[in-house]
Amino acid sequence: MSVMGETAGGKRIISVGTAIRAVAGVALAVIALTTPGFISVPSFVSLLTTISFIGCVAVGMTLITISGNIMSFSLGATVGASAMIFVVAANAFGAYPGLAVALVFGGLLSGAQGLVIGFARANPIIVSIASLSLIYGVAEWLAETGSVYVNPGATSGLFRGALLGVPVEFVLLLVVTVVTQTLLSFTVFGREIFMAGSSYRAAVAVGQRVWLTVAGAYVWAGLLAGLAGVMLALRYGSASMSYGAGYDYEAVAAVLVGGTPMKGGEGSALRTLAGALVIAVIQVVLLLRGFRPEWQYFISGLVVLGVIMLQSRGRD
Repeated sequence: MSVMGETAGGKRIISVGTAIRAVAGVALAVIALTTPGFISVPSFVSLLTTISFIGCVAVGMTLITISGNIMSFSLGATVGASAMIFVVAANAFGAYPGLAVALVFGGLLSGAQGLVIGFARANPIIVSIASLSLIYGVAEWLAETGSVYVNPGATSGLFRGALLGVPVEFVLLLVVTVVTQTLLSFTVFGREIFMAGSSYRAAVAVGQRVWLTVAGAYVWAGLLAGLAGVMLALRYGSASMSYGAGYDYEAVAAVLVGGTPMKGGEGSALRTLAGALVIAVIQVVLLLRGFRPEWQYFISGLVVLGVIMLQSRGRD
């Protein structure tokens, strides 16, 4: 009877949480639609572009969270560092070799953290914070001016333009989201990520090499962070470590708003995409209404706090 009571209570909590999400969604839609300039082509393009950068990092972060490792605070730094690596490599060897170098760099940079976390069972938050400091320190040491610039003609139109009026960056986000969701839903690696997040001991008991699964999740997250860095460098024709600033927190917000719990074991790349849409809409609305950038961080923080509180209630 007590179990049934807890289950029934859990259902009531879930229904309340769902109702709160629905009301919040309707309120956000009303605020957005009544914001001057929101329903316009430039605003639409800006919204999709914003989603593209946040979304790539967030979709990669989803695998880390599902694997039971909460989140990474170094993916933003990986975005900035990958952008700089891309510019340097593209200037020297061309756009496509530069793209390959940047993606490999992002994957290895994040994957190394995954190896430490998975093999040594180190605290993922501590490892990511330490990695954040190391990345920024090395970047500042190597980049004397703090920024690098794309040489004229070096990127040869890579990832430029639009497809049926939709920015190419957003099309790329849709592709990587579908690929990531396919990876999670239909591959052995995806099933192992869910199992590692659900129960580490159970995963080890059935013979799973959890350390390799965790490292793989971090490699994929690093690849997508690297892709975000490349897209940013191409859009602005330059790169610096500031390009990734704040992306960790926006990605975390998108993951949590999308319904992936911090405890791991469940989640969806498609829902994270929806969460990124919510975060991007909030940012665009705040921008159009004249709020300063620091308010974007404040509001995003409130959104994350609210989602965490709902998830905490759902576990009681």
